[in-house]
Amino acid sequence: MHEPALSRKSKNAMNNEQQPVALITGAAQRIGRAMAFELHRKGFKIIVHCQRSLEQATTLADELNAHSENTACIVQADLSDANAVVTLAQSALEAWNRIDVLINNASEFLPDKNYEQTIQAWQNVQQINAGSAWQLSKALAPELAQRQGKIINLIDIYADRPLRNHTLYCASKASSAMLVKSLALELAPDIRVNGIAPGAILWPENQNDPAVETSEYQRELLSRIPLSRLGDVSDICKTMHFIIECDYLNGQIIAVDGGRSLTI
Repeated sequence: MHEPALSRKSKNAMNNEQQPVALITGAAQRIGRAMAFELHRKGFKIIVHCQRSLEQATTLADELNAHSENTACIVQADLSDANAVVTLAQSALEAWNRIDVLINNASEFLPDKNYEQTIQAWQNVQQINAGSAWQLSKALAPELAQRQGKIINLIDIYADRPLRNHTLYCASKASSAMLVKSLALELAPDIRVNGIAPGAILWPENQNDPAVETSEYQRELLSRIPLSRLGDVSDICKTMHFIIECDYLNGQIIAVDGGRSLTI
């Protein structure tokens, strides 16, 4: 566990034990980073999980702590390693001795050609995109239940309607979607579990596929979205707030996709 933020906290900063805490996996970049900033703005302490993006995670934690001291820390863990996920849950609880919101945001999005066609590849993608969410939800359930906690899984519109050449990814997101529904039954009434299925919010990164970088590809995709435009991370953050604040919402997956799922 890497804790540059906690190592600099002062005694005066360790004050508000009533301040809610959110653990966000994959929080160093993109949608996870936006959610971290937004929840921090709303008064949450943030546990920033990262795997390889330690530099970005450190920058994020430093920015949050500069705004309000001792309100962000970092936990680093490889979500493909089930044992590391257990340690992640323990480290997150030790940070401030409470967890109010768990956001399972981290995922691996690569075309099938990037993987060897082995059972190990299947297991790794399933573990990162679904297994780790199940482990964290179960491990943190006792703590979340004490605080009427919330779990939010970031799914994908392709969990219902597959994306060509992304079988491993789509199957893992379908697993994550079923986790939302199953855990919503299992963990009720003390914990609410819901999901967000983003559409075209940010263009993919690290695809090793030049096609997705082209303006032609992007124009073609946008043409299939009824709203005819890319979404924004703020749209995901607004949905996150709605899920957290709506006390009668449970077991639901909200598509934030400009209507894209209607045309797939």
